[in-house]
Amino acid sequence: MTAESLPTGLRQAIDRIARVPRLLVVCDYDGTLAPIVADPAKAVPRPESVRALLSLADLPDTTVGVISGRALRDLAALSGLPAEVQLIGSHGAEFDAGFAHELDHQAQALRWRLEAELERLVGRTPGVLLELKPASIAVHVRRVEPSVGASVLDAVRAGPAQWEGVQVTEGKAVIELAVVETDKGEALDLLRRQADATAALFVGDDVTDEKAFARLADPDVGVKVGHGETLAEYSIPDTEDVAVMLDYLLAERRTRYVSG
Repeated sequence: MTAESLPTGLRQAIDRIARVPRLLVVCDYDGTLAPIVADPAKAVPRPESVRALLSLADLPDTTVGVISGRALRDLAALSGLPAEVQLIGSHGAEFDAGFAHELDHQAQALRWRLEAELERLVGRTPGVLLELKPASIAVHVRRVEPSVGASVLDAVRAGPAQWEGVQVTEGKAVIELAVVETDKGEALDLLRRQADATAALFVGDDVTDEKAFARLADPDVGVKVGHGETLAEYSIPDTEDVAVMLDYLLAERRTRYVSG
């Protein structure tokens, strides 16, 4: 696959954004850098995408980040990305490794109460995965029959998702309950301010990424991976296309510095 396989409008948008003075490049992880797999613990990023991100991060006036729903520690371990790439976990809530210790007593108590209730409610359903994070718990139903998954999600929605102080985020075959505010859009804005970025490219595939797409404005570029309604201006089919797009951006961004 080559850059010519990308939509013409997207290539033109990449051409433009590659030449801005200060560029911010941010990607989601699962379904964007890493293909979706049945076992989340085995979701590794495409090597081509990793190489492109690292090379972009090495360029002048170019900031690279990954915002994921995963816990920060898991994101760091799975992605293998170095400090040159800013990693943000828990849908924008975790910016550093000490995050869990910053929760107040009330939030910590609610987090433990959530874990106990979800274990009681769905923990024994074969195939259902409870992903435990410092300030949230995600209930994954990708590995169960659709009817079973729908029943599990309905039970969570009707139960602990209704508790006071619980923030609910839904994605593809997953519902996450958090004890703090989580918003990929706010995380993107914070990265933009830190980098003093002239423009941003955000790439994501899930419902949770729409909060980031909603923060984009000209000359930013939003790219949705996969099908479905989206606020992003452009769409590409899968993670292989993400790798191609990032490599194309890298080539065009390098040209900016070579040509002056």
